Amino acid sequence: MFNEWFGFLFIIVNFTIFLAMYRLFGRMGLFVWVGVATILANLQVVKTIEVFGLTATLGNTMYGTAFLATDLLNERYGKEDAKKAVWLGFFTLVMMTVIMQMVLLFEPSPSDMAQESLGQLFGLLPRIAAGSLAAYLVSQFADVYIFSYLKKKFPKDSQFWIRNNGSTMISQLLDTLVFTSIAFLGAFPAGIWFQIFLSTYALKWIVALIDTPFGYIAKRFPK
Repeated sequence: MFNEWFGFLFIIVNFTIFLAMYRLFGRMGLFVWVGVATILANLQVVKTIEVFGLTATLGNTMYGTAFLATDLLNERYGKEDAKKAVWLGFFTLVMMTVIMQMVLLFEPSPSDMAQESLGQLFGLLPRIAAGSLAAYLVSQFADVYIFSYLKKKFPKDSQFWIRNNGSTMISQLLDTLVFTSIAFLGAFPAGIWFQIFLSTYALKWIVALIDTPFGYIAKRFPK
C-alpha cells in the first residue's frame, strides 16, 4: 500500500506548492507553472508504477496542476490568458524535446557517467513527446472552451467546482486516449496498454476531485 498512501501525499504536496507559487507570484506564477509542469509531467510519465493492482504512469498529478492553472487563468483573467498558457506549455515541451535530443548526439567523454542515464530517460522522449504534444493541444484547448461554456451555464462563484471538474474530466479523457495511444500502443502488450489507459484516467479523476478545494483557496488570493 506504499504507492497508494504515498501517492495521496504526493498529490497534496504538489498542489500545496502550486498554491504557494500562485500566492507569491500571481498570474505570472500560473504561466510559469504551466511551463514547468509540462516538462516535469513528461519526464515523470516514463516511470510506471503499480497502484491498486493496476499498472499506471507517473505524471498525472503534475499534469493535473497544469489544468488547474489554465482553469484559474480562465476563471480570473479570461479565456485569452488561458489559451496563451496552453501555447506556452506547448512550446516549452517542443523546446525541451529538441534541445535534449541534440544533447544526446554529443559524443561523451570516456569518463562521462551521464550519457547512458540520459539516453534511457530521453531516448523515449520523441514518441512520448509526440503523444504528449498532440494530447496536450487537444485536451487543453478542449478544457479552455468547455470551461468557458460551463462558466456561462454555471456562473456563480459557488459553482466553480462544476466548471473545474466538468471541463477537466472531459478534456482529460481526450488527453488520456490520445496520449496513451500514441506513446504506448504497440510499445506495450494490448492488455497492459488498456490497464495504463484505465488507471491513468482513473488517477486523473481522483486528482481532479482533490484539486477542487485548492482551486477555491486560490480564488481567494488577490489577483
